[in-house]
Amino acid sequence: MTAAAAAGGLAEVKERGVLRHLGIPYANFVTGAGDGMDVELMRAFAAHLGVRYEFVQSDWGDIISDLIGRNVKSKGDDFEVLGAAPIRGDVIANGMTVIPWRTKVVSFADPTFPTQVWLVSRADLPVSPITPSAVLDKDIAATKALMPRRTLLGKADTCLDPELYDIKATGAKVAMFKGTLNEMAPALINGESELTLLDVPDALVALQKWPGEIKVIGPVSERQDMAPAFRPADKDLRDAFNLFLKELKASGEFRRIALAYYPFVIDYFPDYLPEAR
Repeated sequence: MTAAAAAGGLAEVKERGVLRHLGIPYANFVTGAGDGMDVELMRAFAAHLGVRYEFVQSDWGDIISDLIGRNVKSKGDDFEVLGAAPIRGDVIANGMTVIPWRTKVVSFADPTFPTQVWLVSRADLPVSPITPSAVLDKDIAATKALMPRRTLLGKADTCLDPELYDIKATGAKVAMFKGTLNEMAPALINGESELTLLDVPDALVALQKWPGEIKVIGPVSERQDMAPAFRPADKDLRDAFNLFLKELKASGEFRRIALAYYPFVIDYFPDYLPEAR
């Protein structure tokens, strides 16, 4: 197979006859059971292009290299290249958060989901959720003020990496979780830590799956976006998705898909799907 055929610009995808969706079982974006919000979006996009859909499972350590063909590692808001890697897919879609270093190595499509990183604890921890104010910076400071001397789980090289939010400066006892993102809430419930970082979609799933077991303390980040990621060279494929997404939203189908997997999202982000009110 030539390098061009292994890549995934719009012409190559149509010539190959298949759209390869790189994903990781995570929250309700990719459930691992053959469905999920991003699975539905990418199946519909493949049908829109007139090609076959193919899911390619990856993991957080390899998924960007599986897309761009280079092994990269984050360094704060930048990155370093560690070597070459095989290209395995055409688009990443599994609730990937748009964070600064990633924007330098992939080309994000228009946002498909709102998010934020929250501090979460077990329900029985003697720490009360903050009282939200009208100023997010104050809410973040109030949340961080509750962290000193508490054990806290993060996840390196993801949007839950404590280094992105200067968590160590709070005096929290930070540990990097070795399992998957889907396992962080159960680890918290099982007593592996007093606190954990969770993003909005994972927290919404956990609150629904284990009612009364955890509580949201407050935010540690600004509002963020999640979006599918394409290779920077594949502008035509990304633009084709953005046009498809616009049409999907206009038809009401995007709203149906989003609410099927995240029925409570508009309780936290009422501007995400205003037509759903």
